[in-house]
Amino acid sequence: MSGGPLRGVRVLDLTRLLPGPVATLHLADMGADVIKIEDHGAGDYARVLADGPDGVSAFYRSVNRNKRGLRLDLKRSQGREVLLRLARTADILVESFRPGVSDRLGIGYHVLRALNPRIVYCAITGYGQTGPLAMAAGHDLNYIGLAGVLDQIGVDGGPPAIPNLQVGDLLGGAMTAIMGILAALFDARRSGQGRLVDVAMSEAVLSHNLFPLFALQGGGAVPARGTDRLSGADPGYRVYATADGRYMAVAPLEKKFWEVFCEALERPAWKAQHGQHGAAAEALSREMECLFASHDQAYWADFFAGIDCCVTPVLDVAEALEHPQFLARGMAVQADGITQYAPPVRMSGWVFAVERSAPGCGEHSEEVLRESGFTVMEICGLRDASII
Repeated sequence: MSGGPLRGVRVLDLTRLLPGPVATLHLADMGADVIKIEDHGAGDYARVLADGPDGVSAFYRSVNRNKRGLRLDLKRSQGREVLLRLARTADILVESFRPGVSDRLGIGYHVLRALNPRIVYCAITGYGQTGPLAMAAGHDLNYIGLAGVLDQIGVDGGPPAIPNLQVGDLLGGAMTAIMGILAALFDARRSGQGRLVDVAMSEAVLSHNLFPLFALQGGGAVPARGTDRLSGADPGYRVYATADGRYMAVAPLEKKFWEVFCEALERPAWKAQHGQHGAAAEALSREMECLFASHDQAYWADFFAGIDCCVTPVLDVAEALEHPQFLARGMAVQADGITQYAPPVRMSGWVFAVERSAPGCGEHSEEVLRESGFTVMEICGLRDASII
């Protein structure tokens, strides 16, 4: 990769499925040498969670590109010794075990820190390394439910709606982990001392659940689901159905955009109703519903295409991938037999590329070990003992 900002950084990745692999995906895309370490059992079973070329899922291929694969039996002392030897020169280790597992395996932070004081050790869990729920199992739905996020998703009078975007896994387990890892890495390069980065997905979601917190502080209560200004109370921030059963995202929230919106639709009387609430807001919403239902989505998309007032069509994923904006930014990449997303960050002097397909289990074991100083005889011994 040309000018990858993390080139020269080595990452040992013990994670699987979604949060950890997405975190290390972003590191790999930015040039880090990410070594994906899998066991001799199921390994990362994201490989078989959905369809994909040659029986390997698009899920696994997409979140593990640009990484190398090492198979290692960490339950055996020889496997542990291999990992400790690799950790001596690694910059980062990422794991997603339950608290205490890595210590029982003999590869916890304090052991690695004694070997390599500069190492950044990131542990991604649902509830963190401490607290009454530290050892509890969980999934994305549990994390956003406990953090008060799920309670706010949905329409007025309806039940909580399950989001298709895994907020806890991705905002929490991936992006928050990257934030902590890169901050600790920066300090390690400056001070020579690494850190334990303790990432709890539930806390990451809680800390970004801002507007309900603001409402609680200001009025003593959180608005009911679907009744906050940004979740349905404001007619100028809603989704409206079109004649063909599609939708438009209508968000002229600020007064300047609202006035442009009203002028474009030749509804000057609506200008004075900016920011309405209650019965007046519902009456205005009914008028807007009737208007948008009078034409199909394509008509409204064309109508608002040149009008700067925050109105856009609600697209499905296939349509989004073909949208001129995302095409112009190169967000769809053809690699490893599937369509993948490009990284969501652009940097000067860096040209992103998929240089490696997602690795097979242990695909680069010998290569990685040779680079790390293992002799041919040692590697043969590890292979014969089924350690790698």
